[in-house]
Amino acid sequence: MSKVLYRKYRPQKFGEVVGQEHIIDVLNSAIKTGKTAHAYLFSGPRGTGKTTTARLLSSGIGCHDFDLLEMDGASSRGIDEIRNLKEAVHVSPLKSDYKVYIIDEVHMLTKEAFNALLKTLEEPPRHVVFILATTEPEKLPGTITSRCQHFSFKKLPENVLRREVFKIAKREGAEIDSEVASLIALFADGSFRDALVMLDQVLSLDSDGKITGEEARKILSAPSKELIQNFVSALVEKDSNKGMEILGEVVEKNIGVQLFLKFILRNVRGLLMLKLSKKSDEQLEKILGADEVRFLKSEIKKASVQDLGYILTLLLDAYDKTNRAYLPQIPLELALAKLYLRKK
Repeated sequence: MSKVLYRKYRPQKFGEVVGQEHIIDVLNSAIKTGKTAHAYLFSGPRGTGKTTTARLLSSGIGCHDFDLLEMDGASSRGIDEIRNLKEAVHVSPLKSDYKVYIIDEVHMLTKEAFNALLKTLEEPPRHVVFILATTEPEKLPGTITSRCQHFSFKKLPENVLRREVFKIAKREGAEIDSEVASLIALFADGSFRDALVMLDQVLSLDSDGKITGEEARKILSAPSKELIQNFVSALVEKDSNKGMEILGEVVEKNIGVQLFLKFILRNVRGLLMLKLSKKSDEQLEKILGADEVRFLKSEIKKASVQDLGYILTLLLDAYDKTNRAYLPQIPLELALAKLYLRKK
């Protein structure tokens, strides 16, 4: 069985970590100068490299695998597990200068477990380093956070994800077009791990070494180009009737409304970029593909900069409210109603 891509291309050194240079530079410097801390907190969205960086930091300070212990805060969240940890930290490392404890999803620990961990963080043995990782740092007690060096991991920008997807596809001997890379970057939502999982899915289609955007749309369950383009046309023409028909089709086909909105936002933003700068073509082709840019150029005379700005504002407001609405399509229906009133 072949190795999944996110494991195969997991960084083996700091220089291979993508998109978190602001953190890697500081950690590298601390290792070189011998000024590492006894406790770190890595926070940020899933799939952005927190656990990978924790392992690399462990290796960087000379911790052997025998002396690296990883815990999952979701499954080992009680007082007993932390009490066992408190006893174990006093045992010297087997083969290293340090013992490193990585506690993933640390926000899942119970209140009693946090209190027990706090006592260890206050007076840790010199040979112990703690690395806490979480997607929800706001759930950690301030007493824990204040005793750690806190590093905030960020979502990876779409242009970085596109670049990495292209690079890895090429290393795998596959050819993908710009639309495929852009689709994966959009769906991944800033997560490098998710991007590689989706690339794995897409590469499973490969029969002749070349994968098209149309094929990728099917496997990723992305809305069709026709559906997106028709809705964008309805928006710029302020045709609420046509927009409601398309939205009904989106719901009927069980396409996520927020996902659909992402694609619409991307296209309307592209229209605004083309309207504001004629030099946007090349940049947009890398994001949307040549076919999509040709479509946008055919629509560009139908709306003013003011109209496009208004439409974008409505769509952003709808996107923000979609997951909180009784029915997810209601915020977009309201946006169409406001466009209808503007036309009158």
